[in-house]
Amino acid sequence: MIELASNPALTGFTVGKILWVKNNEPETYNKIHKVLLPKDYIRFCLTGEYATEVSDASGTLLFDVKKRKWSEEMLKLLDIPLSWMPDCFESHQITGKVNKEAAKLTGLVEGTPVVGGGGDQAAQAVGSGIVEPGIISITIGTSGVVFAFSETPEVDPEGRIHTFCHAVEGKWHVMGVMLSAGGSLRWFRDNLGQDEVKIAYEKKVDPYEILLEGIDKIPSGSEGLIFLPYLSGERTPHADPYARGVFFGLTLKHTKKHMVKSVLEGVSFGLRDSLEIIKNLGIRVHQVRISGGGAKSKIWCQILADIINTEIVTITPTEGAALGVALLAGVGTKVYPKIEDACKKIIKKTGSVKPDKNNVEKYEKYYQIYCSLYHSVKETFKKL
Repeated sequence: MIELASNPALTGFTVGKILWVKNNEPETYNKIHKVLLPKDYIRFCLTGEYATEVSDASGTLLFDVKKRKWSEEMLKLLDIPLSWMPDCFESHQITGKVNKEAAKLTGLVEGTPVVGGGGDQAAQAVGSGIVEPGIISITIGTSGVVFAFSETPEVDPEGRIHTFCHAVEGKWHVMGVMLSAGGSLRWFRDNLGQDEVKIAYEKKVDPYEILLEGIDKIPSGSEGLIFLPYLSGERTPHADPYARGVFFGLTLKHTKKHMVKSVLEGVSFGLRDSLEIIKNLGIRVHQVRISGGGAKSKIWCQILADIINTEIVTITPTEGAALGVALLAGVGTKVYPKIEDACKKIIKKTGSVKPDKNNVEKYEKYYQIYCSLYHSVKETFKKL
């Protein structure tokens, strides 16, 4: 799988869904005419054209990521007809125009060009300016994503991170995904932060503001409390559906504030896991741009900067994916000569957080313990 499609088989990828339909709904399978990704079905409704683009096609496992075309070998091995696959374009290329029926339904002007677009993370990366070497992005939403631009298709032989075609023509990206990043803090808020939610409601402020209040006074490493953020299993680096969340090292001295800080630290350790794999592939990193809900927290940005020992940069605008596809459309319709120019013109730096050297040394020791914990309890997760 890794040799042919540059990625291992995971449940979220398209090919597993096609095979599920084949095995469970043969009548539906026998009616298949085309296989489209969600955004590409919308494109079909707008234009009447069957098309996709390279970044989203990379997540089907039926795509030769290195050659940027459908993998005839994978299709043949799985007995899936090539004719089911839509034409594949680069992400900025015009793939059709809004037809008369769609114009009537939507109010869009008939003949409006529709470009390839991008998969969610590739579009987010374009909207964050991750279109040149050395700049990577970390997104802390419900899940957490570490995304790096690459001039060439670099593949992790163990399949711990994904290698996809980038939405930038002729370029690639590597990406690590953790399943419960901001989702871990939300779980804590919903189940253990009812008092903070009540106070926030009375003060008319964000509950997270109350929850995180005062955690800067907790020492780095939360005085020996380490959180494993595997509340939904994990994807990178372990690809383990049996993995579970853990608070390790609880003592009588630990408070709720210790637990909150250890959640932020544990998620940050998890993001570092992806970053370390990316670096080991020879991809250089000199700037990290952060986005998502976690980017709004100064203390979380500081913790992350200390744990990865790299400057964290915030940018504007914050809705990266929506901006990214708008910029791709601008390139496709000649508003901008190329995507790099569009990003330089639109995306601006708003601030930065530099690592604290004293904390860097402390976190390095805790990170080594964090890494060892998963392997210590891996088999026990399965028994549980």
